[in-house]
Formats: sequence, structure tokens, C-alpha cells
Amino acid sequence: MSSTETSSPPPNGETETLAGLRAELDAIDDMIFGALSRRAAVVERVAALKGGALAFRPGREAMILRRLLARASGALPRQTVARVWREILAGSLAQQGRFSIAVCEPGPGEALGLLARGHFGIATPLRSHRRAAQAIADLANGAAQIAVLPMPAEDDPPAALWWTALAHQETVVSPLMRVHILARLPFWGPPLGCPEGAPRAAALVVAAGLPDPSGDDRTLFGFEFSVELSRTRLAQQIAAAGLVAHSLILRRDAGAPVAQALVDLDGFIAENDPRLAAIESLKRPPVRLGAYAVPMEETAP
Repeated sequence: MSSTETSSPPPNGETETLAGLRAELDAIDDMIFGALSRRAAVVERVAALKGGALAFRPGREAMILRRLLARASGALPRQTVARVWREILAGSLAQQGRFSIAVCEPGPGEALGLLARGHFGIATPLRSHRRAAQAIADLANGAAQIAVLPMPAEDDPPAALWWTALAHQETVVSPLMRVHILARLPFWGPPLGCPEGAPRAAALVVAAGLPDPSGDDRTLFGFEFSVELSRTRLAQQIAAAGLVAHSLILRRDAGAPVAQALVDLDGFIAENDPRLAAIESLKRPPVRLGAYAVPMEETAP
């Protein structure tokens, strides 16, 4: 049975029986298992070609889910498709080498652990920390390969600030070894196990590796500029450079010689994009902190 075929009704004159339908379901289950086994074999070959590189490719995963969810309809709910393929993708990550997650849970009710479980699978090892710096440290010491961190906010206390450190990794020689933002959670739907009506948590995923494009992305940059520069003026310069900023988080810490901004720009933008050079008020070249696939709305067709 191909992926586009559906179960056919019985020929005229024949009556369906429960036993017959169960036998048909068993046959379909066997076909699904066979397909998953073949998929796992291909994943092993992919891992061999990667040669130990980071297995997590969120841009590629986003392309897969967008394609499959666009086909889901009728008796096959989109939520089921998303849940099944998230577990399949999580299993593929586990196949390609050691894979565990460090999650920053700064306080009760944050639900970042649920976000991580929903995206990376219920069987993936998870380490929980109260501070983002502890989760990032797990990446350096090899205790985790991925860190799930709270979404930055302008009123974050200094102890909760983590994105500014990503802009100052000068001692890391190779871009592949730098910690980058690679994904935003949730990508689709509410977190696994999240009670109905509960606040929708959001998080960013970081790892030592480079972002990969999905075809519909946003890029996060760290800017440094004079403390006297206004938000309005900075936004004007970004727009004049031909860039679209979806959000702008500013930090003007007391006693700091410069102000900092976390800028969420439309598209998958390289660090050497010439448009960035047109932002004249910056004190240093912009630093690409990462990029992420734009999440799908739960109600999207």
C-alpha cells in the first residue's frame, strides 16, 4: 500500500467482519514497522556520512513536518501526525550518537521541561537546571548536546541573562564549535502534557553547531551600540538597511559602556550579509547568535 492509498471497501456482496478489519490493521502495522526499520537503516548510513557532526538539524526537521502536516486531513489529525513524527525524529537523533538535553527550569510553572519532552521525545535523557548558565555548561562538558533555555525578555534580571554571552565567544576558533541558537519551541501545537488553557511557554534551543535553513526562518543577531541611541533610531536604521525586525530586546545595564540588543530578523541571514554593514551606529560588527525555523500555527492548513 503506497502512502497515498487508503483502505478499500469490500467487494459487492461481501460483509465486513471485525476479525477481517483487525487483520487488515495488523497488516498495515506490519507495513509501518517495515518502513520504520528501513528508515532506521538509512539513518545509520546518514550518521556514517556525517562523521560525528551534530545530528540535530532543526531546519531539516521543520521541512519534514511542514510537508507531512500539509497532507494531514480527515481521519488523520494533524496533532497525531506531529506527535508520531516527533518521536520518529527523536529516535533518529538517538541513533546517531549520544544525545541528551539540558533544560533550564527557572521556576515552577515554566513548563520548559514539557516543551523539551514534546519536541525531543519522551525517551530522550533530560537534565534539569535552575540557571541557563548551568544548562550551557552541560554543552561544554559533554553532559548534554542540546540546551533548552527560556525565551529572552527585556525585563530579565542579570542572573537570567544568557543571550549576551553568545555574542562573546571570541576564544572559540571554529564557528562549528560556537554555541548558536538553532530552534524555537514549540514548533507546532501545545507542549506534550500541557493542561488545556495553561499559559503557552516558549523557549530557544542552543547547541554547538551551525543553524540550518528550513525555507521559512528568522535570524537572531546581537548588536552593541551607544547607550544614548534610542530604540526608535535603532529600528529606523535596521529598516533603512533593508532588514525586517520582528522584535528588538534592549539591555542598558547600569555602568555598562555599551547597550546591547537581541534582534529577531526576517529570513535566514548570514553574518557577513552586506545589509548589516549599513547599520551605522553599531560599536562592533553584528554577531549572528543563531536562527530558527518559523513555528507553524496549530490551525495552519
